[in-house]
Amino acid sequence: MKIIIYGATEFGYLIANEFCQKYDVIVIDKETNKTDDFDKLDISFVNGSGIDVSVLKPLNIKNSDVFIACTQSDDTNIVACGIAKIFTHAKTVCLVSHQEYKKTFLALRDIEESSMASIDSMIWPKELLTKEIFRIITVAKALDVENFAQGKAKLLEYKLEQNSILVDKKIKECVFPTDTLVVGVTRNNELFIPYGETVLKEGDKAIFMGSSHSLDILAGKFFHQKNSSKSIIIIGGGDVGFMLARDLENLKYKVKIIEKNPKRCAFLAESLQNTLVINGDGTNPELLNNEDVSDVDVLVSVTNSDEKNLLCSLLAKQYNTKRVISRVINFLNIPLFERVGIDVAVSTKFAALHEIKNEFSEHNVDIIATVEQGQGEVLNIILPENFKTVKLMDLKMTPRAVIGIVNRNKKVIIPTGNTLIMAGDEIIVFTKNEDANKIKEFFKL
Repeated sequence: MKIIIYGATEFGYLIANEFCQKYDVIVIDKETNKTDDFDKLDISFVNGSGIDVSVLKPLNIKNSDVFIACTQSDDTNIVACGIAKIFTHAKTVCLVSHQEYKKTFLALRDIEESSMASIDSMIWPKELLTKEIFRIITVAKALDVENFAQGKAKLLEYKLEQNSILVDKKIKECVFPTDTLVVGVTRNNELFIPYGETVLKEGDKAIFMGSSHSLDILAGKFFHQKNSSKSIIIIGGGDVGFMLARDLENLKYKVKIIEKNPKRCAFLAESLQNTLVINGDGTNPELLNNEDVSDVDVLVSVTNSDEKNLLCSLLAKQYNTKRVISRVINFLNIPLFERVGIDVAVSTKFAALHEIKNEFSEHNVDIIATVEQGQGEVLNIILPENFKTVKLMDLKMTPRAVIGIVNRNKKVIIPTGNTLIMAGDEIIVFTKNEDANKIKEFFKL
């Protein structure tokens, strides 16, 4: 597969780094925009502009499979995708930073004469990040939440605290609800696929898959689901803060937004129905204390500054806020946020990367979720017609992976060792990122 990335941005680097070992990657941008990090990758770098025909023609662009425009300019990205479509049948992916472009794209994408018709996929990372935070908030204490099979099954990730009854127990000794599987464990920032003999430790992040009902029971039994989040403080009233507050209002949550810009506060107060808008600085300890930050269920810091988000989050932890979620602009800072005790660190770039990975998927396999900053992948695979029926216990997958869900004739099955796996089944597989291609080959895709 041949991938062309227009934009030597931080996000362009993240994409190139993710795929350069698997595919032929070409990055286009001015030499002055290239950082030293790009020199460490096995890619081709072309000095120039992705909207310059004289630059594109020598690249034999017509043989490319995916064209991704991710410069700092939305207009440039849209134009670049249009030019790419003239020379190639490649799938075009356009990143935008403003909601207006996404709205226009959705309204015009089915009109062939529209300039948006040249764009196959438009990604607004802030929208994806908002959805991720919303999922995490609405499931008490979960670090990650993903829904599958039209909501009939899902994935939940939890951190095992000191007082958890699961600590120091073998997985096979834990009495989990029926239709629940432990598919992954992260320990010391390293993800691995566990066995029945695996002993769970304090600080582990355990990843569960199963039916939605069984995981609701799991959450209530082991992670206090009954104490669901109700009161929320959002620091930062930008696009993410606004959309998050609007969505939480619909669930009748008690929401406050702290925003420093008076004009933005006026917009928020006018646009939101039941959210208290406070004009102030979220890094001010006195303000946080006056707003009873110690009593809220979740504090979410989503400003455009890592420094501010980190400071706000640390102050909240000092006030013993039950749960703190923080946006991270520079994805390299995520380990730092987690190391100093922030409960959940989320990134627009990783949210967008997951969306883009689906653009690379084969016709009968999708990457429907990623976990632990891309260390783990959840694959949705349709078994081919020549697949021979076999019991799951006899399916010797190499490398190790877990089939967490079988979707057969619209019926969701959480498999056991005796479950038959057969042609036409839609299976959801959890595996490590580095092993995803081998799993696909195993199922003869």
